Amino acid sequence: MKLLMLGGTEFVGRAITEDALDRGWEVTVFHRGHHAPPPGTTALHGDRTAPGGLDALAEGEWDLVVDTWSGAPTVVRDSARVLAGRAGRYAYVSSRSVYSYPAPAGLDEDGPLVEGSPDAGATAYAEDKRGGELAVLDAFGDRALLLRAGLILGPYENIGRLPWWLNRTARGGPTLAPGAPALPLQYIDVRDLARWTLDAAEAGRGGAFNVVSPVGHATMGTLLDACAAVTGGGAEFRWTDPARIEEAGVAPWTELPIWLPEGELHDYMFGGDVTKVLAAGLACRPVEETVADTWAWLQELGGTAPQRTDRPVPGISPEREAALLGL
Repeated sequence: MKLLMLGGTEFVGRAITEDALDRGWEVTVFHRGHHAPPPGTTALHGDRTAPGGLDALAEGEWDLVVDTWSGAPTVVRDSARVLAGRAGRYAYVSSRSVYSYPAPAGLDEDGPLVEGSPDAGATAYAEDKRGGELAVLDAFGDRALLLRAGLILGPYENIGRLPWWLNRTARGGPTLAPGAPALPLQYIDVRDLARWTLDAAEAGRGGAFNVVSPVGHATMGTLLDACAAVTGGGAEFRWTDPARIEEAGVAPWTELPIWLPEGELHDYMFGGDVTKVLAAGLACRPVEETVADTWAWLQELGGTAPQRTDRPVPGISPEREAALLGL
């Protein structure tokens, strides 16, 4: 198989690139040149947002294109149009955020979607991802594979959510643990996402899939216990009522990464139906493995994960945490 990875140097793109290389595929990485792609790839350079930015893709044929773009849908549109006659399939890593909010737990791929346009500039994350989906569908039709991923964790994470919890538990001491330990989570290890993407493309699959673990594959408690176990920092979890956290003005998801209190938003983010993707072969590794491998990767980097400049740095400050815990 010949893969064209649009991106391929960070997080999701890198995981997909490495999985393809492990399979013995021929991999071309098209990127801006800011980070080195994995060894064994062919690198092409271009800025998809600039005039003439796709010139390096004027020639060549591939069995599969994978695209993770999350900005203006026009960027996906232009790439898909250029490649439509020279690529077998186009897999677009979208998001479950394309479903209209609020949405009940148990929503499958046929749920109502936000409005989007392949001809739009950057607006908001959900609408941009939906516009990207439509751009790929316009160019590739039933050869388009739409991966509606949920929360993505694992090595190479450049958002900072799991790395923050790992570094916090490594620091040890009384540690704010939000809500209840049994609160179910739904996420996908980036390597499981990568493996399923390539398996699905090889099998000729098309259409939309919720690519995320079953509901409750992990809980907030099993996630944090895994973090404490692997870091050995002696974290003493103080499970704290969500009402106290709200009263203190501490923001879920951003100041307390990954966590959302029970309710409408939790159901929307962590309650997707995955019947279709499980039937199509998705397998999810244990949370303990995701955590341990992410910690090992962080240690290789000296403890500081890369951070996307277009995303806020997550995590509560030690001072706000201590105040909330009454220390």
